[in-house]
Amino acid sequence: MTAPLRSVLDLSETIVAQATAPGRGALAIVRVSGPAAHTIARAVLSRWPDEPRTAVRANVRDAAGVELDQAVVVRYDAPASFTGEHAVEIVTHGGALVPTTVLAALIAQGARQAQPGEFTRRAVLNGKLDILQAEATGDLVAATSRAAQRVALHQLDGGLSRRVLALRDDLLALEALIAYDIDFPEEDDGPIPPARILAAADAVIGALEALQATARSGELVRDGALVVLAGAPNVGKSSLFNALLGQARAIVTDIPGTTRDAIEAVIDTPAVPLRLVDTAGLRATDDPVERLGVEVSTSYLARAAVVLACGDDQQTLALARDAVAGHSSAPMLLVRTKIDLSAQPAAHNGAIGVSAETGEGLGPLLEEIGRVLGASGGALEVDAPLLTHARQRYAVERALAEARAFREAWREGGIPAPVAAVHVRSAVSVLEDLVGAIEIEDVLDEVFRRFCVGK
Repeated sequence: MTAPLRSVLDLSETIVAQATAPGRGALAIVRVSGPAAHTIARAVLSRWPDEPRTAVRANVRDAAGVELDQAVVVRYDAPASFTGEHAVEIVTHGGALVPTTVLAALIAQGARQAQPGEFTRRAVLNGKLDILQAEATGDLVAATSRAAQRVALHQLDGGLSRRVLALRDDLLALEALIAYDIDFPEEDDGPIPPARILAAADAVIGALEALQATARSGELVRDGALVVLAGAPNVGKSSLFNALLGQARAIVTDIPGTTRDAIEAVIDTPAVPLRLVDTAGLRATDDPVERLGVEVSTSYLARAAVVLACGDDQQTLALARDAVAGHSSAPMLLVRTKIDLSAQPAAHNGAIGVSAETGEGLGPLLEEIGRVLGASGGALEVDAPLLTHARQRYAVERALAEARAFREAWREGGIPAPVAAVHVRSAVSVLEDLVGAIEIEDVLDEVFRRFCVGK
């Protein structure tokens, strides 16, 4: 648990919001949090839970006494709640009308409609979560892959926070060595040996570099590894794209040049999500629209993590291989499509055979993509602390730059030790800002701007 932060938000107000997605559904949850949460909720309920964290069934009525719903009510007493405040959760029937009328009844009793992310923000302000854990909460809600889910849960449990705070402690220890050397040069055995301070700086710089290196894995978890399907027109790229995706996202016809633009979709795999891109056929064309599509294809090839060079026979495979080689340095897998129409074995001349019609070869193809990604970028450690946001990457880069600046100044000895130590103090401050050890209001605004209402 972190120390509470102050905020320009008025925590004396009681907020309310629907915490489940609006629309048709069996149940909906309306959340109330704040100093008057219990008073406001009791005003609309026929029955009140005698003990916190116990559920009771109650009728919900508006100020005129009109019954709105029969709901399940759970009460939370501060500080033992998600927000650290008095809170109530009212589980109503779903749909558009019932939760809306219950929400209106609570607002009529004095609650205010919550802003996006305000419940989680209050948890941060009241010391229940730090900012990194709050970001993980949003990541968990937005997760579209198992890897993203696992990373978010690890961050929510405080994995990244503990790593950052440990680095902060290492920097503070370095700062203490410098302060001892400056203030007490004749104490005990004399000044701290410069080599000891330099070794401590090297150690913390190495740890910061290791954390910075996780940014690539964090990007893969959030956005997926870019896997580009490339080749000549009408060789089965779009059919393969649809087969891997499991639904018809790309238009499939026998007319060359049907795919005029790149089509993207993300599929989940146990290791890392894959961002598949079906591109326009690579060929010379006089059609200005198709030519633009080919240009888009080449731009994707330049950024790809893996390229699937597709062809339906040896000639088109060779053409795809040669075309891709001129636009991408990424690992290339030769994929022979339409093997259901061929008498050749699935694996032939180094190509992986697949059939969009029968599904043959799709599993081995995905396994090979995962193997290539692991070989080119190392194994993805989703259970280790990862930098998953630009804010996190920028903060670690700044702290690393300050630590390197100190090491350079200390090694050269060209400036006084107190001046060189300013770099260490700056690195400490950056990491404190990252985890939320001190108040940074604009950082909080940015973190919670993307949250949904009710969370």
